[in-house]
Formats: sequence, structure tokens, C-alpha cells
Amino acid sequence: MEFSDIFRYRRKKLNKIVSARRNRNSDEIIECKKCHGKFKKATLQRNYYVCPDCNDYFRMTPTERIRMIADEKSFKEHLRGLQSVNPIDFPDYEEKLEDAKKTSNREEAVLTGIMKINHITCGVGVLDANYMMGSMGTVVGERITAITEFCERQNLPLIIFSASGGARMQEGMFSLMQMAKTTAAIEKFQRNGGLYISCYTNPTTGGVSASFAALGDILIAEPDALICFAGPRVIEQTIGEKLPEGFQHSEFLLKSGILDMVVTRHEMREVLTRLLQLHGYEEKHYERNSY
Repeated sequence: MEFSDIFRYRRKKLNKIVSARRNRNSDEIIECKKCHGKFKKATLQRNYYVCPDCNDYFRMTPTERIRMIADEKSFKEHLRGLQSVNPIDFPDYEEKLEDAKKTSNREEAVLTGIMKINHITCGVGVLDANYMMGSMGTVVGERITAITEFCERQNLPLIIFSASGGARMQEGMFSLMQMAKTTAAIEKFQRNGGLYISCYTNPTTGGVSASFAALGDILIAEPDALICFAGPRVIEQTIGEKLPEGFQHSEFLLKSGILDMVVTRHEMREVLTRLLQLHGYEEKHYERNSY
């Protein structure tokens, strides 16, 4: 058997293994926490991880979210390999980071890069609630800042999907400093004419909601997303009163004038396309050498 035949045989065998794994994952059964309906993962994937019975929203990974809105194979990751350290020697933090990597299958709590939406090039950041609840440490702050600065240099719009429990206590003040760092980068980007669309997902709380997530030129939220600094339970315990129904959720905030729109996952790609077009963005090729 010649080398080329061996190569084709091994590639064919590898493709069969990968295909078998994908089929097993597609057959995985997932239960809806709200209505307790049970669905194949493939069914939920086709429905953007929205329950077919009660329309409750399942948590999405950054990869799944980008696949939902971006043109096929258009996403290019930014700052791959940048990972957290333990700047204040917080006990067991390294172990928590390793557990978070295994749970989320990601190296950090945010994925950033460049993608195209209906041929319009833009920067994107997606926080991952599966990685330490999307908490903002130094790497999250650096990646958000870096993609913002890149979009400013290339005159590209920026879209960020937030999902977070706030700042990461294991990094102390280093984590809190990311609020000011990302805020300054976003403000400079906007002052120089950049368009920033901020998309809230469930939940977006704490330092993220109080910094870059709140600074969008356009503020969008998914249905029934919890958006706040302190959660309703903390507020109720503090003021000793019961809060209104749906307080701090998307629809309540929309009526209060805090949000510009609430958009379903099925509509998100089309809505983002229209917003980009309305602001004059068209098909654009970024310079690879500067990326």
C-alpha cells in the first residue's frame, strides 16, 4: 500500500469517528428547566436553543451564538491563548480555573474576534456563562479592550453579547480595574465615531452590567433576561419590600426606557444586519496584517 493510500484510509477512518461522535451528541437528551420537556440536542440546535414547548431560553456557548448570527466560516478569533493567572495568590484559584476550562471547554470566559453578518465585517465579543458565570477577570477585560481598539483602528462596528455574574473576586482589585479599562476603551471608540451594539443575555449582572455592557449606542436584550447590578433578592432584603413583577428583566427595562429593544434569537441576525446597514456599514475586508 502506498503512502497516499494510507493517508486516505486514515482520513476516512477519522471522519467516521468524528461523524459518530457528532451523532451521539445530537442524540443527547436535554431537559427544559421551566416546563421539564425533554428534547434531543439536535432539535434545540435547530431552534437556537429555545424550548419548542414553552419558549424558555437555554444557555448558549460563545461558539453556538456566533454560529447563530455570523456568516458561515467567517469568524476569526482574536488573542487566542491568552489565559488567567493568580495575581493575588488567591487560595485554590488555579484549580477553579482548570475546573472552569473543563466545564466550558474554553480557555477563558469570553471569546472575541472578527466575523461577518450578511457580508458586513464587524468585531464581536461573547461572554460565556459556563466559565465561572462569565465573571470579568483581567483576561476578559484585556480581550474586550483589545477587540474594541482593533475595531477603532479598522473602522469596524462592535457587537458584544454579555452574560456575567460580575467581577471575579479571586483577582481582587485587578478584576475591578477592568471596569474602568473597558469603559475607557469603549468611550474612546464611540468618541471617534465607532458603533457599539450591546446585547444583554440572561443573566448580565454586577461589574459587567455597570461597565461595558451598559455603554452601547444601541442596547438590545434577549427576552426575559435578568439585567442588574444587584439581584432582586438582595434588593428586597435591603429595602424590606417586595419588588414589582418582572423587575430587572428585559421587558420591564424596555418599558422603563433603559433598553432600546428586546429581540428573540430567531430575529437577532436580521435585526443586527438592519442596524449595521442603517448606520452605513457595508461589506468590508479588514487588513490581515494589522490583526
